[in-house]
Amino acid sequence: MENSRTMFPFPYQPYNIQEQFMQALYGALEQGKVGIFESPTGTGKSLSLICGALSWLADHEERKRQEAAALLHDGEAALSASTDPSSTTSSSAEPDWITDFVQKKAERDLVSKLKEEELKRKKREERLEMIRNNVQLKYAMKRKNCEDDETFKLLQLSKEEKTEAPEHKEDEELIIAEYESDDELKGKNDEDDELVEEHVTKIYYCSRTHSQLAQFVHEVQKSPFSKDISLVTLGSRQNLCINEEVRSLGSIQRINDCCMEMQKNKHGEKKQHHEEGVKRKRGPAKTVCPYNKTSALQQMRDVVLGTVHDIEQLLKLGRETHSCPYYATRLSIPPAQLVVLPYQMVLHEATRKAAGVQLKGQVVIIDEAHNLSDTLSCIHSAELNGAQLCRAHSQLTQYADRYKSRLKAKNLMYIKQILFVVEGLVQVLGGKWVWVKINLLFQSDPRKCTTRVFSLQLGGFVEKYAGSGVSLHTQTNTNKENRRIEGLNRYLQTLQSNQSTTPEADKVLSASPMMQVEGFLMALTNSNTDGRVVVHRQGTLSDNSVKFLLLNPAVHFTQVLKECRAVIIAGGTMQPVSDFKQELLFSAGVGEERITEFSCGHVIPPENILPLVLCSGPSGQELDFTFQNRDSPRMMDETGRILSNICNVVPGGVVCFFPSYDYSRRIIAHWEASGALSRLSNKKKIFQEPKKANQVEQVLSDFSRCIQRCALDGGGLTGALLFSVVGGKMSEGINFSDDLGRCVVMVGMPYPNIKSPELQEKMSYLDKHLPHVGGRSPGQALIENLCMKAVNQSIGRAIRHRGDYSSIVLCDRRYSRPATLSKLPTWIKARTSTHTSFGPAFAALRKFFLEKKQKQV
Repeated sequence: MENSRTMFPFPYQPYNIQEQFMQALYGALEQGKVGIFESPTGTGKSLSLICGALSWLADHEERKRQEAAALLHDGEAALSASTDPSSTTSSSAEPDWITDFVQKKAERDLVSKLKEEELKRKKREERLEMIRNNVQLKYAMKRKNCEDDETFKLLQLSKEEKTEAPEHKEDEELIIAEYESDDELKGKNDEDDELVEEHVTKIYYCSRTHSQLAQFVHEVQKSPFSKDISLVTLGSRQNLCINEEVRSLGSIQRINDCCMEMQKNKHGEKKQHHEEGVKRKRGPAKTVCPYNKTSALQQMRDVVLGTVHDIEQLLKLGRETHSCPYYATRLSIPPAQLVVLPYQMVLHEATRKAAGVQLKGQVVIIDEAHNLSDTLSCIHSAELNGAQLCRAHSQLTQYADRYKSRLKAKNLMYIKQILFVVEGLVQVLGGKWVWVKINLLFQSDPRKCTTRVFSLQLGGFVEKYAGSGVSLHTQTNTNKENRRIEGLNRYLQTLQSNQSTTPEADKVLSASPMMQVEGFLMALTNSNTDGRVVVHRQGTLSDNSVKFLLLNPAVHFTQVLKECRAVIIAGGTMQPVSDFKQELLFSAGVGEERITEFSCGHVIPPENILPLVLCSGPSGQELDFTFQNRDSPRMMDETGRILSNICNVVPGGVVCFFPSYDYSRRIIAHWEASGALSRLSNKKKIFQEPKKANQVEQVLSDFSRCIQRCALDGGGLTGALLFSVVGGKMSEGINFSDDLGRCVVMVGMPYPNIKSPELQEKMSYLDKHLPHVGGRSPGQALIENLCMKAVNQSIGRAIRHRGDYSSIVLCDRRYSRPATLSKLPTWIKARTSTHTSFGPAFAALRKFFLEKKQKQV
């Protein structure tokens, strides 16, 4: 069978660029490449990924079957031939019968292995066929529903028994059992590996948000593969839990802790039930989750594998069948062919292992990957503030004091080790920004600080005793040991007296401080050459923070690249690609020969986009929005005049992006004082990006309705003007299609804050470890690339489909530099024109929309 394709199953006649995309994708998967694929939004990228990748998977499985069948045929032929005595000769010193025996044993083993694999494959296929077609499964699930009343009655009885239990019995569950370190546990779980179901060849598709994943699943459902593919969608407990009592806890940490505690209770009951010759201890009945029953999970797994579901459909299915979607989806991973999951479940090793995701020899597709480097750094960075550290110290101290007579000496030693580290962190929270090498901050290996067990135990301890005799602060003593942290104790008393005065304080107190400490210490296990610890003091201990920064994201991407057969990194806007390759691929040891790039144009006609670079405004004022010039009244006034002219000729919606919230606030205040804002509002109704994320939908809805009303009868208004911020709530993931975004205006260049300590350290690290290219240092290239990535994301909000059209106005003379223009998406760059004076640019803009209006008549 050929290792390439020219025809692909597709729900409609694909565009030429979609066919090219699928062919390039197919080749990259077959050759085991690391592919960087750029396809603008509106070009059908998701369907191209689905049909291209699943076509390869189907062909790959067929090739494997044919190769296995050929090997099996050859093996059986060799076995039958070896039974002929005349065919057996030996040139070695060994007797012929020994050589013959060894040869036949190897051939028999090969044939047996091939037959076993073929049998497994047939069983998987037959089971999937039965799942998809056998109506008996539905009846089985209906029969299962009859058990629900009994299940919940038993659960209620369990709770009632628990409330009647004596207090000293309840405390038993808060005592840490014999703790074994990671080194002590090595080799103890080897036998469990044999019980793990074999993983079939599969494709892992990951994206940034659950809404993006749901959109991808909906595209799969519309594709020609919807009836034949086994797809499973993964999510966190917060997204997939259907136990209302657990969901009501709100915090993801509390939900995780409660779920794991229920699992421990379930396994504890099983262990106690199977132990023979041991008298069962009387004590309180422990709560177990009624949705986590093996038979129910297996039945839900079968339904998940038989039909494509998104997360909402999984939740509905779980409630109907009283099965846990979180654990059922994990059971579905080994036989699934397509696994849809969030970034961190692939990119974070511990999360990956906990979810049961195995990458060896598999394909990973990372979509919306323009921020992949930042995502990797963020996932593996961690921050603690003074309030969290003090609460962790207080709770752990009280725990040790309450149970010191019942704790083993080794566990008390572990607690003291953690307390020592926490006290050291509290003491170091002083002065201005200070960079600290990890090995200087912690002289011992942070991995030996065994916080996980104590995190879980303290969760129950605080939940039970907070507000009932156990305070959230330690008492100040006069002995030498406690005088050492007297300031910490005074702060804890202050924290308790003010702990519920603000929503922010409630949020801090709702999270488990020991879990946060654990996360920070785990982050410190990174190599100290790739990370820094920064301490920031802001005046009060509660606001001071200590933060671990990962400077080299390639460290954690290397394993993904090495284990996977192929990795596809896709996005609507991947430019600039150079830093992406250098920082994530070359630094991870990927050679140029393994990297393949694909970038396609847009499906829109070239005349449907008008990108303009403005070097000066209507009055001739040069547009230079550098930090030194952008606050001048002349520059702000000129920007107001530019917008006023644009609003005169652009119908529908205009979206104007400012480089920062601070500058947006200042320039709008200036326009308000000068009357420019009032003049703008006479032409278009003005909207501003909201401060709170939960208000975004409402603002967008009002913006859209206003434009629709103006199109019918504007009463003098020609549409709406939306002020937004680059990198803000509306610069990513929001579609300003059709009349919502007929013009996108970019005011200035959104360079990051060069004075940021994190950014300075990142630049220093890159300058030290990466080569200089084109006379520019890697640190300087980072600044420019961060800026242009943000610009590309913002201007990509418009033009969302083939029939859409829009203009893009870049207001700053610096956009005219060739190096800057080269970092724009290819399909935009090809149509961009630079204007040193405003007149010709305005004439081109007016002509563009006049022609569109004439075509619509």
